[in-house]
Amino acid sequence: MTDQTVARERNASIRVLLVDDHSVVRRGVRAYLVGYDDIEVAAEAESGQEALDKLATMAGHGELPDVVLIDLLMRGLDGVAATARILERHPTIRVVVLTSFGERERVHAALASGATGFLLKDAKPTEIVEAIRAAARGGVFLDPMVARRLTQEVLSPATGIASLTDRERAALALVAKGRSNQEIADELVISERTVRTHVSNVLRKLGLSSRTQAAVVAVREGLLPADPDRP
Repeated sequence: MTDQTVARERNASIRVLLVDDHSVVRRGVRAYLVGYDDIEVAAEAESGQEALDKLATMAGHGELPDVVLIDLLMRGLDGVAATARILERHPTIRVVVLTSFGERERVHAALASGATGFLLKDAKPTEIVEAIRAAARGGVFLDPMVARRLTQEVLSPATGIASLTDRERAALALVAKGRSNQEIADELVISERTVRTHVSNVLRKLGLSSRTQAAVVAVREGLLPADPDRP
């Protein structure tokens, strides 16, 4: 590699793929990023699957982006699943995710998948730029509110009902209603195997040994009325 090539690569723009199912969001982010000489919006996608398809095409031409800016909550293949597949297929890419403060479960899943930046959806444009630049440098960017939440959970991990994910709570409520694993799977639109995993996690996290005990806890914690026949 020549000195000229090295210099050119150091001065190259950070190529970004925008992934969001709201076109107005993509247009807004693109319009802002256009004002920065060191950042280039290489492409856009309106779903996780479209992002994967575009990345496959870009990889074939040797034009992969440096950073993917992706919304966690999207129809179809969501940001969490898309992040995992993106990094599995293209490990050189850095992923920055957009999330809301209440998406605790998705943030943890995205973190486990390898995302290196977390921005709240109401982030200032300057924060988006900072997160993209940090990711391109190989660093990590955490919105201060997200960082505080993650730090608090590490120092004071949730216990009891609070330790359950949204899906685990939903499964627990249905267990308390006497639903079978297959009935829970049908209602939550997931596989029976996944239901068994959720129920197993519930019992483990709550220190219980049976579905009956789990049902009692669900009633006690107000996940459903103690007597459904009463008003």
